Amino acid sequence: QVQVLESGGGLVQPGGSLRLSCTASGRTFSDYSMAWFRQAPGKEREFVAAIRNSDGTPYYSNSVKGRFTISRDRNKLSNQLQMNNVKPDDAAQYYCAFRGSRIAFGSLPQSDVYDYWGQGTQVTVSS
Repeated sequence: QVQVLESGGGLVQPGGSLRLSCTASGRTFSDYSMAWFRQAPGKEREFVAAIRNSDGTPYYSNSVKGRFTISRDRNKLSNQLQMNNVKPDDAAQYYCAFRGSRIAFGSLPQSDVYDYWGQGTQVTVSS
């Protein structure tokens, strides 16, 4: 079984920056993908960003493109989500998701393709 753990959430001012981290552990994978989703009160869960370990090409939602950056450590089951120019609408519970097998790049934003999920880390945006 794979365990997924997020960290780095907290309070950030509008326009500020925050970096979230995600680490998966429990076994070794040769081909995997990791992603971030978020859910705010009263809203449905939405895709934020994803990355495949095989090629390292990121996939971003339009709402965060140009502001957030996802990166991965190819030698570790981990990734970082750098959040810059944070907006109030970015406030949410952020979840890291992990898939332990190959997947088409275009399917990365689909939440149901991921096998394991973390418990989430809260991001609050306030002055």
